[in-house]
Amino acid sequence: MNDDLGDVVGDGLGNVVRDEVDGVRRFRERVGVPALVDVHTHFMPDRVLRKVWAYFDSAGPLTGREWPITYRHGEAERLALLRAFGVRAFTSMVYPHKPGMARWLNGWAAGFADRTPDCLRTATLFPEEDVGRYVREAVEGGARIFKAHVQVGAYDPNDPLLGPAWGLLAEAGVPVVMHCGSGPVPGKHTGPGPVGRLLAAHPRLRLVVAHLGMPEYTDFLDLAERYGEVRLDTTMAFTDFSEGFAPFPRAERARLADLGDRILLGTDFPNLPYPYVHQLEALERLGLGEGWLRAVCHGNGARLFGLGSG
Repeated sequence: MNDDLGDVVGDGLGNVVRDEVDGVRRFRERVGVPALVDVHTHFMPDRVLRKVWAYFDSAGPLTGREWPITYRHGEAERLALLRAFGVRAFTSMVYPHKPGMARWLNGWAAGFADRTPDCLRTATLFPEEDVGRYVREAVEGGARIFKAHVQVGAYDPNDPLLGPAWGLLAEAGVPVVMHCGSGPVPGKHTGPGPVGRLLAAHPRLRLVVAHLGMPEYTDFLDLAERYGEVRLDTTMAFTDFSEGFAPFPRAERARLADLGDRILLGTDFPNLPYPYVHQLEALERLGLGEGWLRAVCHGNGARLFGLGSG
């Protein structure tokens, strides 16, 4: 086991962690990918993350089912796990559920990135009067990716308050990972309709559709074909867990291949209800080839964020 990882895992976790690290390593060796770029991971202030975990534990209305947290560990251990898996770059996806939270979350995320060089500096936004100001501050401060959660925030991405922020992000070329699909439970403003209107107004916005737009996969693939800056992340898609309630249409696999340069690895770590390696193996069993897997798991993200080939 990686020595750094061994310093933070307890004796009871040692064999489990060793098996998981070995499983990810074997995947990377089979595919021929030196490292992973994961665009959808969650690091948050401790009290916020614990509230998120409590919500998952209660099978709240936005999850709609039991959702065990696989990596309910301390921050240092979670970081060590990602590094042991070979993840060279990841994110701290934070998101507000009410006004007045986003600026504070952005401050925390900036500090986290400062002390965590392999984390892509992450920021978020919410429709409120000062959103344009703090989005500009975040971009000028080096934010490399934003998170927008339409389901949890319960807002329309076309809210006029957000217009200047979307325009700024489109002009700056900063990607936005948006949970806009209606899975696992529909929200008032989820689905392809609001996103289609947003992209019509801001066609150069580098939108990354989280979870491949689950369950409206086909509609979000349509948007990716229509708008050249739209990308999709794989978070939870194709896994046994998600296939049980939102199966990906087999007929659409060819479109995944055609859009292979705009599919990005995402996992939802640490909040996934299965081992990290299962997401990778779920992508592998699609049968789209090692070149596609290398692009999705590393090359596309490395290119988007200018990370080089290492």
